Amino acid sequence: MSKLLSILGGGESGTAAAILAKKNGWDVFLSDYGKILDNYKIELEENNILFEEGKHTTERILNSKLIIKSPGISDDVPIVKSIIEKQIPIISEIEFAYKYHNGKIIAITGSNGKTTTTSLIYHVIKSTNRKIGVGGNIGNAFARLVLENPNQDCVLELSSFQLDGIETFKPDIAILTNITPDHLDRYQHDISLYAKAKFRITKNQKEKEILILNASDQITNKTFKQLKVEAKIKWIKDKSTEDLLKVGDLAIIPKLLGKHNAFNIAMTVDALLSFGLSFDEIKTGIESFEALAHRLEPVASIDGVKYVNDSKATNVDAVFYALEAIKKPIVWIVGGVDKGNDYSTLLDLVSEKVKAIVILSKFPEKIQKTFSKVVDKIYHLEDVKEAITVSQSVSKKGTTVLLSPACASFDLFDNYIDRGEKFKEQVIRFKEKHGSSNTGSSES
Repeated sequence: MSKLLSILGGGESGTAAAILAKKNGWDVFLSDYGKILDNYKIELEENNILFEEGKHTTERILNSKLIIKSPGISDDVPIVKSIIEKQIPIISEIEFAYKYHNGKIIAITGSNGKTTTTSLIYHVIKSTNRKIGVGGNIGNAFARLVLENPNQDCVLELSSFQLDGIETFKPDIAILTNITPDHLDRYQHDISLYAKAKFRITKNQKEKEILILNASDQITNKTFKQLKVEAKIKWIKDKSTEDLLKVGDLAIIPKLLGKHNAFNIAMTVDALLSFGLSFDEIKTGIESFEALAHRLEPVASIDGVKYVNDSKATNVDAVFYALEAIKKPIVWIVGGVDKGNDYSTLLDLVSEKVKAIVILSKFPEKIQKTFSKVVDKIYHLEDVKEAITVSQSVSKKGTTVLLSPACASFDLFDNYIDRGEKFKEQVIRFKEKHGSSNTGSSES
C-alpha cells in the first residue's frame, strides 16, 4: 500500500507532524500557501522532507493517501475542497500524533480558561518531579512531544479546529472549561456547531475515561443533553470551587483572581486527583503558580495607576471575566479584528466599571456604537504608545488600565502575543520617562 502523505501548513504542528511521519515510514510532502519560517525549513531539510511554499501543487497533493491539515486552514479554501471532493481522508496533527503515542493524556478545551488550566495542570505535575509533556494549541505540537518520547504522559490544550480533525483520539481525562461564542465565522455563525466541535474531545471516551464539565455554563449543559456521552462525567458546580480547595484544615490559596479562575482551579484539582496526585502535592503546586503572560498579567503601576495585560482575551466572554475580576475603576483598551462579537453582554459591567475606553484598532465603529451609550470618553487610536499616553491622562489614582481586546489582533499586530508584548514595552517606557511608582500587583 502506498504511504504518500501530504501536510498542509508548515508551522509548528505541520513540521512536527512531517518529521514524525517520516520517522514512521511515510513518504511525506509538506505544502504551505504562505511563507515557511526559516527554523522550520531547516528542520524539514535536515530530515530530507520535500516541501514547497507560496503555492499548493494540487496534482501531487491529490495523489496522497492521507492529508494532515493545519488547524488554521479553513475547509473553504480551494485545495481542501478538492481533497474533500476526491474523498481523501483529512486529519489533524493531534489525531496523527495520537496513533504513535503510548502515554496518558489530560486534554483541555473550552472558549476561555483552557491555556490557564493546561499550564496549571502541567505546572503542578511537573512540581512533583513526575515526567510530563505539555503542548497542542500552546508551545510544542503534540507530534513533537511524541517524537521526544512516545511513552510520556502529556497535557494538551486543544482548539475546536484541532478537534474537528480527530477520529480515534481519546484522552484519559478531558476538561471542557466553558463554551461561549467564538470563531463563529468558521462554524456558519452557528453556536451549536461550535459547541459540538468542542464536545468532540469526548467523542471516543468510554466509561473508564473522565470528562470534567462546568455545571454553570449554559451552552455546555444544553449541548450535553443533545449528545450521547459515554465518559464518566464530573460536574464542577459553584460549591465545588470551594469544596475541592480544602481537605480538613488544609486549604489551597491560589494567586489567580476572578470567579472564572476559581472554576479553572477546581477543574484542575479534580483532574489531578483523578490523575493520582495527593491533595498536598496539588496544594503546593497551585500555590506556587504565577499568572500567565497576556492573561490578567500585572505590568506596572504609574503614579497610582495600575496597568494589566490581558491581550489573550480575544472574545467577549474572556473580557467579561476580566472586567468582573477588577474591582477598581477601569480605563479599557479594546479592539482589533471583530469575530462576529455581540458586545451587548458587557454593557452592564462596562457601565458600572469603565470610566473611559481606548479603541486600539483600525475598525472602531462597532465598539464605539455599542459603548457610546454608557461611556462618555471614547478614544480611537492605532498606536500603542499613544494608547498608553491617553490612558494615563484620563486615569485618576486608583484606576486600572486594562488591555482586554475582545478581538483578534491581526489589524495592527502579528498575534495576541505581539500585541501584549508591545503593550508591556510601552507601559515600561512610559513609566521610565514619566512614572514614579513601583511595579504593580495583580490585585485590583
